[in-house]
Amino acid sequence: MSRTLTRANLSEAVYQEVGLSRNESADFVERVLEEISSSLEQGETVKVSSFGAFSVREKGGRVGRNPKTGEEVPIKPRRVLVFRPSHVLKDRVNKSAPRDDAPVSDNPEVA
Repeated sequence: MSRTLTRANLSEAVYQEVGLSRNESADFVERVLEEISSSLEQGETVKVSSFGAFSVREKGGRVGRNPKTGEEVPIKPRRVLVFRPSHVLKDRVNKSAPRDDAPVSDNPEVA
């Protein structure tokens, strides 16, 4: 089952690892997230070493279709947030993922 990482989880991690008070940890996390958000709002790219890069991309307007009716619907130009993970993060995620070629057994004694 997957777990969602929240601001409270991040604040608690800062509290545990850095040793700031819980209030200082929460303020620190809020300031970091606010700085990232502000930079993205201004169209800047945010790079986090060994993690990835967040950027804003402009998408032009186009004509889409309603899949049920086939009716054409105009889609307005907009800005979208893009995340490109670093190779370090990709490698970590792939290393921890279960392999498709790993043998599977219903017998708990076979490992």
